[in-house]
Amino acid sequence: MAGSGKIGIKDVAREAGVALSTVSHALNGTAPISNEVRMKVLAVAQRLGYLAERKAKATIAALGTVLLAVHKDQLPHNEINLFSWTMLSGLARECERLGVKLVPYSPEGPLEHRPIVSAAQDAGADGIIIVAQDRYELLNGIRQSGVPAVLMNGEDQDMCIDSVVPSNRFAARAATNFLISQGHRRIMHLTWGDRTTVRRRQEGFLDALAGNGLPIDDACILRAGGYEPSYGEEAVTKWIAEHGGMNGVTALFCAADNLAVGALRALSSAGLSVPGDVSVMGFDGVTLGELLNPPLTTMRVPIPQMGPAALALLEQNIVARDSERAAQRLELGCSLIVRASVGSPSERVARG
Repeated sequence: MAGSGKIGIKDVAREAGVALSTVSHALNGTAPISNEVRMKVLAVAQRLGYLAERKAKATIAALGTVLLAVHKDQLPHNEINLFSWTMLSGLARECERLGVKLVPYSPEGPLEHRPIVSAAQDAGADGIIIVAQDRYELLNGIRQSGVPAVLMNGEDQDMCIDSVVPSNRFAARAATNFLISQGHRRIMHLTWGDRTTVRRRQEGFLDALAGNGLPIDDACILRAGGYEPSYGEEAVTKWIAEHGGMNGVTALFCAADNLAVGALRALSSAGLSVPGDVSVMGFDGVTLGELLNPPLTTMRVPIPQMGPAALALLEQNIVARDSERAAQRLELGCSLIVRASVGSPSERVARG
């Protein structure tokens, strides 16, 4: 369509070949029209970008300022913090696109609800986005304050406030199912920490074993001291030393790509080939897995979508203004990225 001005209802009517009133009725549901005409109008409005523009205007009206409560550890941009950085960058870009002011709040110590609420009030914030927390006292305190809030990449087990999180358990089950489909039966889960979102990945791993008739009582779960590659390398190196090899393990499912990077280093140092001797699977898809040797198979988390999804939930909460509104948890689906780090176990490895 010629011109670079903003798209209006007249443009939609002209492109769809209908009256202005018909476009209005189709978009607002204010009068009965045929489904064929309604679908035609909606298709044109979407193609021209009018629907996106209407949504953006509605969001701008509901959201002026948002307080971002995040721990300082998640702010630096470095090679081991790509998940948080990518997520926060996506949120910042969406706020910029919508004209929403994002005010960071990152104290030196733990996040506590009273200082967060006070900071939101001082900033004149319409709502709060909290990142990667799962403490009941914190989340319930914010809920009781009455300030609309959304938890991003954290799990509120008591469903006090809205939250956006990857489908950690389902995705981990899918990742493990893929390894099983390739012929692996003795699979190690390399994980770390005790955050709820990470535990969900372990639960998905066990779900897949049970669903495929594999024993879970002696499931091979290896805990690293942290999520950085060095911790993954240390844990796998220690396992190999203590067992004189992989002790029958033919595949590693790592709870983060960072851990997978460390596992690859440890296996290489031990003279084990990937995927010839051991297959390696990651989780999150933020590391440049295609540049590793071999390129890393992983479950990709839709990290850039988390910020926009959190803003949309915050907008819904503000617009609803309903004290009886139930908290909502939005789980985003993850996708399997198959690369060269996973193969079928060799007969030699499977026997040994």
